[in-house]
Amino acid sequence: METKSIAIDGPSGAGKSTLAKLTAKKLGLIYVDTGALYRSIGLFVLRRGVASKDEAGVKRLLPEITLEMKYDGSGTQRVILRGEDVTDEIRSPEVSIYASDVSAQTAVREFLLQMQRDMAVRYDVIMDGRDIGTVVMPSAGVKIFLTADPEIRAKRRYDEMLAAGREVTYDEVLRDINYRDTNDSARANAPLKAAESAIVVDTSAFNLDESFDKILDIINERLTGNGAK
Repeated sequence: METKSIAIDGPSGAGKSTLAKLTAKKLGLIYVDTGALYRSIGLFVLRRGVASKDEAGVKRLLPEITLEMKYDGSGTQRVILRGEDVTDEIRSPEVSIYASDVSAQTAVREFLLQMQRDMAVRYDVIMDGRDIGTVVMPSAGVKIFLTADPEIRAKRRYDEMLAAGREVTYDEVLRDINYRDTNDSARANAPLKAAESAIVVDTSAFNLDESFDKILDIINERLTGNGAK
């Protein structure tokens, strides 16, 4: 039986993970947060004291890395790095920078590509990231490119981090957003861009419920030919 596949791409802080999780729960899909995989590699590189842009050094570390994606009782994705649950630790601003830098490297992207594709073949998935519709799942049944103004994305991410008890300033988060936007869009390998057949959704003026309704409407229309009622 052919599996369902939904790709959601977009810049940091666009709401991809939050909306993908809600959609997965609503439609009974497996949610795959590919950014968490890159963050986990970034965390490992950081812990080992290797510079995030040292491509040779990062490549040497890859054979030491094992990654698993598990789901807890609430359906939340947990990322297991070498047997350790690092789901919470990978969300720090420092790890975000490392994730952005290592994700630009060909060896890292090749290391994770087959793992992501295997999940898309085995399960009905909604997968979010930077190159899902263009590289990982180019034949996805639905492709969405989610975006919003940088300042709005930074405010959303800042509020999330405060709610999670993290000590961070808005200026730090905005700097991180702008850095990652430039890094992700300018890299030579699998740059951040909308797939040709993707529907671009700018959520700058939408709240969460409005964004969710828009995403569901697109998915329903693309998969069944009927928009949300």
